[in-house]
Amino acid sequence: MALDRIDARLLDLVQRNNRLSSEELGAKVGLSASGVQRRLKRLRSERVIEADVSIISPKAIGRNVTALVLISFERARADVIDRFKRAICKMTEVMSGFYVTGQADFVVLVTANSMEEYEHFTRRLVQENPDIKRFETMVVLDRVKAGFSLPMASIACW
Repeated sequence: MALDRIDARLLDLVQRNNRLSSEELGAKVGLSASGVQRRLKRLRSERVIEADVSIISPKAIGRNVTALVLISFERARADVIDRFKRAICKMTEVMSGFYVTGQADFVVLVTANSMEEYEHFTRRLVQENPDIKRFETMVVLDRVKAGFSLPMASIACW
């Protein structure tokens, strides 16, 4: 799907604040409210916009432990990888999961209420996935930056 500079500007605005009204967005990009709505509808139907969400502070809801977990498999066969992808999608503790290159096969971002809960998670993870050869945990000391905003300037100048 080809994106023009108005699409890029709209995407930049809604990824930072998806609560702006069509009128507010239109004033910022030079379109009518209905023009904005049509474009946003198209961007959603084409899956350029994957979801409209609110980002919640983990600590505000008692998720006091955040960890990055590097997971390596004994043999990274396709069936093992596919099964693990499906498994982490079902784990509520996993905020994000990435199939990666390098020393690990996967990197997952995990939250827990406590270290004890995190330990239960890791035991379940290893128990349910016998192909895991090794996992390494890096506990987050401070969340310096969190977000999902993508740089839009590469699409079109505005």
